[in-house]
Amino acid sequence: MSADDRVTISDTDIYLFAEGTHSRLYDRLGAKPTVEGGATGVRFSVWAPNARQVAVIGDFNGWEHHENPLEAVQSSGIWSGFVPGVEPGARYKFYIHSQAG
Repeated sequence: MSADDRVTISDTDIYLFAEGTHSRLYDRLGAKPTVEGGATGVRFSVWAPNARQVAVIGDFNGWEHHENPLEAVQSSGIWSGFVPGVEPGARYKFYIHSQAG
């Protein structure tokens, strides 16, 4: 596996998502095992349009929200990030801090 069109979010994905016609968004969002920069891990992506901050928490980081922050993907409302060393099947949740606090 590698960081390719199977797990990364492209400009085309953002366009189709915004237009409401993306038929395979499930291939992009969630937790996707991959290899990035030579490191094996998981790319996490979630749609959180009203978030101020998003992170992924789980067994792999002691459920600490400051350990693995995700980055906003343009102005799409999608947040994404790669966490090296996470094994498939690891327990995780998205920590979402809203604009309201």
